[in-house]
Amino acid sequence: MAEMMYWEAIVRAHDEEMANDPMVICMGEDIGVVGGTYKATSGLYDKYGETRVIDTPISENGYTGLGIGASFLGVRPIIEIMSVNFAWLAMDQIFNTAAKVRYMSGGQLQAPVVIRSPGGTAHQLGSQHSARMEKVFMGVAGLRVVTPSSPRQAYGLLKSAVRCNDPVFINEHELMYNMKGEVPDDEYFHPLEGSEVVREGRDVTLFGYNISVHWCLQAAAELSKHHGIEAEVIDLYALSPLDREGIRNSVSKTHRAVIVEEAEPAVGVGAEVMAIINEECFFELDAAPVRVSALHVPIPYNHALEKAALPNANDVVTAVRGIFGV
Repeated sequence: MAEMMYWEAIVRAHDEEMANDPMVICMGEDIGVVGGTYKATSGLYDKYGETRVIDTPISENGYTGLGIGASFLGVRPIIEIMSVNFAWLAMDQIFNTAAKVRYMSGGQLQAPVVIRSPGGTAHQLGSQHSARMEKVFMGVAGLRVVTPSSPRQAYGLLKSAVRCNDPVFINEHELMYNMKGEVPDDEYFHPLEGSEVVREGRDVTLFGYNISVHWCLQAAAELSKHHGIEAEVIDLYALSPLDREGIRNSVSKTHRAVIVEEAEPAVGVGAEVMAIINEECFFELDAAPVRVSALHVPIPYNHALEKAALPNANDVVTAVRGIFGV
């Protein structure tokens, strides 16, 4: 195992896949000479040149469409959208073309394209740069959606996505690029479907993804130390398709569930997970499932208000204590 930062793991995955297959290219704003806003393509421009690491104009609709079209002909583009807030400009290309072309063509065409984009609320970036859009992407049939919570996942999911013949959206988190973690020394491919049990527990299941997994782990440690409640933590790294079996297995074991997300609750990941629990685990429940999520407001620029609008580990602890009445 080698310890590296989240962004370094992404660079390594790019490098290995580009070395393995000359049809793998990168596209995006400032990914070449600069090496990416979050350094996730550092060094690739010097190694592979401007024809494979392509600095694009500021036109998400244009370069995303170009990459998707190239994928029809056998190219395997990794498209970086600098911020998921800007992905709104490429929705038509992603949703109406990449996600639907195999179905619309009766299997004659496929779009093996990877779209990476950082999202989430960082530090005082304002409401127009603090989108949490994973719930929008996971609602589109034909599109795979994954969201890594560690450098290991960031590395392995990108490698698997590049070799997948489906379009894959990778939802990264802006606050995680400097997070350190262990990544296997040998080549590693992470499954694009499923979930991970990152902490075993018996009393309640905490479901999270990307940054909220870490809130869940912090809350689980607090609950164990001060309240004698042993929480199981499930990392829902694959948002589409969701791991219904993994969700069902954990809730059937603990009989209680809290779903934790940074996004607003309406029509969100938590709502979908809660629906799965109610549909498939209703008679296993000892208490109603609970969601912990952001307030349903645009994220404020003011730092104090920004913090007030977002959930954290303490909110998770409070939710669990409410379930147990302690």
